[in-house]
Formats: sequence, C-alpha cells, structure tokens
Amino acid sequence: MRESGGDRSAVTGGTRVLSDRIVVRITSRPGETFVDRMIALVEGASRQRTPNEIALNILLASLSIVFVVVVLTLNPIASYVASPVSIPVLIALLVCLIPTTIGALLSAIGIAGMDRLVQRNVLAMSGRAVEAAGDVTTLLLDKTGTITYGNRRASAFRPLTGIDESELARTAALTSLSDPTPEGVSIVELAAARGVHIDAPSDATPVPFTAQTRMSGLDLPGGTQIRKGAGSAVLAWLDAEGHAPSPEQRAELLQITDAIAQSGGTPLVVAVLDPRSGGVPLGVVHLKDVVKEGLTERFAELRAMGIRTVMITGDNPLTARAIAAEAGVDDFLAEATPEDKLALIQREQAGGALVAMTGDGTNDAPALAQADVGVAMNTGTSAAKEAGNMVDLDSDPTKLIDIVRIGKQLLITRGALTTFSLANDIAKYFAIIPAMFLGVFPGLAALNVMQLHSPASAVTSAIVFNAIIIVILIPLALRGVRYRPASASQILGRNLLVYGLGGVIAPFVGIKLIDLVVSLIPGF
Repeated sequence: MRESGGDRSAVTGGTRVLSDRIVVRITSRPGETFVDRMIALVEGASRQRTPNEIALNILLASLSIVFVVVVLTLNPIASYVASPVSIPVLIALLVCLIPTTIGALLSAIGIAGMDRLVQRNVLAMSGRAVEAAGDVTTLLLDKTGTITYGNRRASAFRPLTGIDESELARTAALTSLSDPTPEGVSIVELAAARGVHIDAPSDATPVPFTAQTRMSGLDLPGGTQIRKGAGSAVLAWLDAEGHAPSPEQRAELLQITDAIAQSGGTPLVVAVLDPRSGGVPLGVVHLKDVVKEGLTERFAELRAMGIRTVMITGDNPLTARAIAAEAGVDDFLAEATPEDKLALIQREQAGGALVAMTGDGTNDAPALAQADVGVAMNTGTSAAKEAGNMVDLDSDPTKLIDIVRIGKQLLITRGALTTFSLANDIAKYFAIIPAMFLGVFPGLAALNVMQLHSPASAVTSAIVFNAIIIVILIPLALRGVRYRPASASQILGRNLLVYGLGGVIAPFVGIKLIDLVVSLIPGF
C-alpha cells in the first residue's frame, strides 16, 4: 500500500492502483538520480571495531606477552640459583598459563552465535556482525512495519452529541463494505467487534473514493446517501446539497477532528443524507497507525539493558511524537531523508555508541552500510542487502530486537568463559611452580596444597587438565550462557561468583583426580 507522504510513498514497478490514479514525474538529470546519490553515500560509509573486540584482543595479547616474558626469564634465574629448568617443563608452564582455553573456544562461541541466528532465519555475513549486535547501544527502528502495522486502522468511533455509537458504527461499516483498502476493512472489523454486523443491500450502489471528492460511500435504495471521508470534504458535500450542519454540530465536529489529528491519527467524518429527513453528520472514525502489541514492554526491557531506541519515520513531527510516546521509544527522527539517517548514525557513533538498524529500500542502503549492525530485509532491494551485514529471510523488522539479544548472549558467554579460563591459572600455579623449584627451594612444599604425587606427575596433570577442560567447555560455548536482561555490573558480579569461583575450584579438583591416575603409571 502506498500513500502520499509518510514512509511508504515510493512507487516501484509492479505497483497496483486500487483506487483513483497516480501521476509520476521524473525530474532528475543523469548522474544526479536518487540511486546515484545513494551509491555515493554508501561508498563513504565505514564500520568501526566493537569495544569488546578491541578489549579482548588487548587482554589476550597482553597476557600472552607477559607470560612469554615470564617463562623466558625463568631459565636464566633458575640457572643462576641452582640448575636450569628443562625445556619440556617451560613449555608446559607456557601452555598452561597463556589463555589457550578461551582462545580455543572463541571460534565455537562465534559459530554458535551465527547458528542461533540461522535458526531464526537470519543470515549473518560475518562473525563480527553477531558480536557487534551484543555491543549495540542505540537501536534505530523504522516506524512503518516495525513499530506500527504500517496500515492505518480504525481504533474508535466518536459520535456527535445525540448520536448513538452503534448507529455511527453501522453507518461507517456500510460505507466500507465495498472499500478494499486496509482502512475500510478495519472499520468493518471494528464495527463487528462492537457487536454491529451488517450486510449491504443487493441493490445499493458503491461510491468509490477519488482524489477529487476525497470521499467514498454507498447510495441506498430510496435515495439515501451515506459518505465517509475528510472532514472538510464531507462538510462541503452537505453544504452543496443544501443540508449544512448547525453551528453547534460543525464546532463539535471540528473539535473532534482536530483532537484526533493532533494525536497523530487520521479523522474520517461519517454523514447521512436522507431526502426526507435531510443531511446530518453522525460522527468521526479515528484511524491511526496502530502500535504493535507488546512493543512497549520490549522497549522497556531494552532500556534496562542500556540500549536507546530511536524511531525513524517520514511522518511530520506531530504525528511522530504521538506514536513515539505511545510506543515508548526514547527518541524519534521525523521527516527523515537518507542523508538524515546517515547523519544520525554518524553522530551516535561519534559519541561512542554502536548502532543497529533495519532497512529494505535503496534509500536505506547508506545507513545500513554505516550502521555497526545493518539488517536488510529479504524482500528489500539488492542495494539494501549488499549494504547490510545481516539479511532477515522472514523480512520481519522486529527481529532486530532478537538479534541484539543473541549478540548479548554471545558476549556474556565469552565473558563467562574468559573469567573461567583466567581463574584456572590460580590452580595451575599451585601445581606447576612447586614442581619446578621444589628441589631448589624445599620451602615451596607449602604451596603443594593438592599434595600431588611428584613434580613430573604435577606437570603432566596440569597439561592434561588444560586439554580436557577445553573439550568439556565446548558444549557450554555452543549452547551459550543463559541471558537475562541486567546491567553490566550485575552481569560481572554473576560471572565472578559462578565462573570465577568455579574456575578456581574446578582445576584443584580436576588436577588432583588426574594426578591420582597419572601416579599409577610407571615412571611418574
């Protein structure tokens, strides 16, 4: 469905005219067309690295460098004090200390994140896109089809004083029986929901909507005419027929239509012209772009996670403000052009935010290319799908919220396993360090809290545990840590309690059990 202005005004090949006519005029010169402008904007867009990606790279690189330096300096120190440490023991120490566990599990975590997206019919072009979804702090959502249903629907009947609501509902439904538009269908459905069921007379004559009259309706047998349409058009029709409403009716009608318009809705005035009793306006049907159910709660959940939501629309600021307030989004961008969307994303990113958005048209391509997470609809244009780093096969814009949740789960899983991996080193110190220097410094026997059988069995047990724990953690990496909406401090506290403490205790138990088995092998 297309309409003049708003988000859905573009007319493309395959558009079918339901009523009246359309006029299209091409005014751009070659090289200055809309597509040319979009190509220039896409070429100038670039994505940034995510904070988590940068932080993890720094952490793993720093730890690896530190432990390499430590291991390289141990042999000269040991040689000066007593005797050098054997090369196999130094290699074992390096393997146990550097973050090999999390390094081995990173691929499994990334693959699992992409697999969860595929299960929801979303194709990610790269693992970085899934990771970026977890770091998103600003969510740009298109109003039409994402926050609202995209078609104006009847939401209320507002009768004038002295008019029964059921009479207004019955008359409005009669005028809409032959109206194929979503608005007309919704009026019939609303009337049915209010208990009003009608059948059009077989000899009634439908009056289709036209851009000139701005009305539609039905001519009933006996000369009765009923109409619905824009307030000014219906009032002008009654005036032309010689049945002008009273000043009181006109004032009340204008008051109702103005209130509906200011709330972001569309008023449709319903009137009846009877040759015997004259013409009279019955009231107003309130049409509005209905906000989808449950979105307010989901936006509140995103707000609790520290994510700011911004609604993008081509509507005027008055309508945009009303819908944004009803949906519960944090901000809105009205009368948005492709340049406005791109500028908004760049401003957010300049402030340190990571931005995610959905789009399906060529006009969305620059913003999709610039956004850290750009989700293109499968029904969208090739330009949009090329510019984005994810494609939603179901073309459901609300799925962006689920994508963010999957990204959050991926980061939480990686953070939990990183905490567990680093905590493992504490137990490995107590296993390997006493084994290395016990002969030189007998006092280190106090650190042998696990009472391992021998230095050789201690080193072997630590190496075996380091390999086994990777295999054990792969199912957790693939399944992912359960995600609950919470602040960063709460997530960190839970990770330290569960995976930090568990990462300290598990190696003590595991290395001791392995040592009991290794000690049975001759030579240890």
